[in-house]
Amino acid sequence: MNDAPHYDVIVIGTGAGGGTLAHRLAPSGKRVLILERGGFLPRERDNWDSTAVFVKGKYRAPEFWFDRHGREFPPEVNYYVGGNTKFYGAALFRLRPEDFGELRHHDGISPAWPLRYEDLEPYYTQAEHLYRVHGRHGEDPTEGPASAQYAHPPVEHEPRIQQLSDDLEKQGLHPFHLPIGVDLDQDAAGRATPSSVCIRCNRVDGFPCLVRGKSDAQVICVEPALQHPGVELVTHAHVLRLETDPTGRTVSAVVARLADGEEARFSADLVVVACGAVNSAALLLASANDRHPRGLANGSDVVGRFYMRHNNLALMAVSREPNDTQFQKTLALHDWYLGADDWDYPLGGIQMLGKSDAEQIHGEAPRWAGAVTPNMPFEVMAHHAVDFWLCGEDLPLDDNRVTLDGDGRIHLALDESHNTAGLKRLRHKLQSMLGRLGMHEHHLLDHSLYLHKGMPIGATAHQAGTVRFGTDPASSALDLHCKAHELDNLYVVDTSFFPSIGAVNPSLTAIANALRVGDHLLERMG
Repeated sequence: MNDAPHYDVIVIGTGAGGGTLAHRLAPSGKRVLILERGGFLPRERDNWDSTAVFVKGKYRAPEFWFDRHGREFPPEVNYYVGGNTKFYGAALFRLRPEDFGELRHHDGISPAWPLRYEDLEPYYTQAEHLYRVHGRHGEDPTEGPASAQYAHPPVEHEPRIQQLSDDLEKQGLHPFHLPIGVDLDQDAAGRATPSSVCIRCNRVDGFPCLVRGKSDAQVICVEPALQHPGVELVTHAHVLRLETDPTGRTVSAVVARLADGEEARFSADLVVVACGAVNSAALLLASANDRHPRGLANGSDVVGRFYMRHNNLALMAVSREPNDTQFQKTLALHDWYLGADDWDYPLGGIQMLGKSDAEQIHGEAPRWAGAVTPNMPFEVMAHHAVDFWLCGEDLPLDDNRVTLDGDGRIHLALDESHNTAGLKRLRHKLQSMLGRLGMHEHHLLDHSLYLHKGMPIGATAHQAGTVRFGTDPASSALDLHCKAHELDNLYVVDTSFFPSIGAVNPSLTAIANALRVGDHLLERMG
């Protein structure tokens, strides 16, 4: 491997950013090398086992990071081909047009992007079609204009969720079909119904998909890319650092530790980092040299700073009537995304989660015991569970940052209490409606297993913002094409580039941006 040939492009990472970019470049005939820290996730019964996935954390990376007090915690990261999309819930939302402008929140300002919604819109459409997103544009009153309808119809609500949707409408609200990337068959009327979902057992949120029915980056992008003769994949290649030529303007080598423990060096005309917001920042910081003493692309000292991860709550309500829903993740609500009659600041969004089962509820038992009825068995509670995900915007604070210690270990500083007032109000609005939605009133139970059991800082699934892009090299690390201001051949295409994160899942924006940057790279390479 030490005599590996020179490539046109090296892509480090196979998730929503790196996997999608590789797919975009693959048909060009260029030589593309993809380096992935992990291997292929095994397809096995534990893929769908709640105890294995949530309680035991079988597929989480066996590593620890450190918080700002020096306490270690297990991060919610997974090193496999497909990256964290192997475990995401496949909810693929666009940011709202307002998210691209400056937004005032209760605790500060969400900064404007250097691009407008209109600049990214064509790539949003391409991303939705590529990742098999099922939905219906026009239902969500907060969404921006779309140049094309989703290529696939929304997943129809099952009876209990349809009743929830109807009850929300009776409150004057505007529930809509959640846009989700799954592999469906349509019925004779052209509808995507829950009974036709190949992942009917509801294993979406947090689970890898045993039957390849979830639109993850491995299935959608990496495997198709590898069908092209110029594309290669090396798994179990942990990239340790990037080296530059003597001028410091060009990445001259990518140094990785391979499965056998040996180091290998790779080179390419263009190098693209897509390791996830924390690990991409860590890699740039670890690549410091005489020309870049604070880390690559870090003359502005922003690399590692402005970390964001959403202010989230996973909550379970208990329906008075049984909830026989099998595929529950079909509904969302954005009526308070940008504000409310009684609140001048954004609150965030509500969406459905995959349905709780008895194993997950058992894992929460010490905190939930007797919360609804003292003698309700776990199986009965699971049969009545209705699960919600509340998502509020996190703000990019200068001191929320990734750093490395002298041993190269990752430290993540995070103010977990910042800008949470809107999320608390959002919870209150949902909780105040429970009785009118056919639920046991006031019983809205925290479901921390979805968020990573233990310290909230460990919930890193929506990480973003550590290598932000912009027009000013003094306040950003990347230019509008996500190329490092200070290097001629280094790009970053995961969620690191986000200046702000909005209050929707960041995956579709990462995918759309990777397609946009891919077009730029194809043009650059001729």
